[in-house]
Amino acid sequence: MTDWFKNSCVKLKEPFKYHRKLWEYCYIYQSLLERGMLQPGKTGLGFAVGKEPLTAAFASHGCQITSTDLELEKAQAQGWTSSSQHCNGLTGLNERGICDPQLFNSLVTFKYMDMNKIDNTTFNSFDFTWSSCAFEHCGSLDLGKEFIVNQMNCLKPGGIAVHTTEYNLTSDRDTLQSGLTVLFRKRDFDWIVNKTCALGHSIDIDYTAGNGKIESIVAKPADTDYHLRLQLGKYVTTSIGLIITKSPKKVIT
Repeated sequence: MTDWFKNSCVKLKEPFKYHRKLWEYCYIYQSLLERGMLQPGKTGLGFAVGKEPLTAAFASHGCQITSTDLELEKAQAQGWTSSSQHCNGLTGLNERGICDPQLFNSLVTFKYMDMNKIDNTTFNSFDFTWSSCAFEHCGSLDLGKEFIVNQMNCLKPGGIAVHTTEYNLTSDRDTLQSGLTVLFRKRDFDWIVNKTCALGHSIDIDYTAGNGKIESIVAKPADTDYHLRLQLGKYVTTSIGLIITKSPKKVIT
């Protein structure tokens, strides 16, 4: 276990385990920390935050955070509320006590937002944006890709976006293209890279998939021991992260 991963686990009050979701939390946290985003006065916007610990962690650094999630009725229709993966207000976002409660309440706000219909009042307002394993749930590959492009509008010039999602390791051709969960292929990430760079942004992405013993274990959704690769239907997937730096000039698509 690397020092950065260990330190992130401690900050997020997450026990170490070989799990993709934990890697995503730590990846987002560390990426923003390294880029100077986690300090007093910085502003962040989180999409589909559910009950993840990142909101509280960012607020503990003095960041002013707006956390968002799907409206309750839509979330219920998609099954997110029954699985405890939906946020319906500030309750639950600091249940681990990561942030001092008084500081948390002074820095964090919550609003409903559909990732496919981003509120334009948020444009050019935030130093950073993030989502953890969320934009594969926008309804289709195209909608997920459009979300990544559109959410860049929420950033101030030079702002940082960090997003994680599913990466199809089985095929760069066949995949789950629509529905509640889709699986992005390398060609889809290549499209995102080309599109964001064409708009003047810069992006960091690493397609490397580990091939160690534990990394090569393919889990089923219900497995709990090792969960770095997952079998979804006929596809094997893992997590991947995108770090996008907005152009220093305002870009509205």
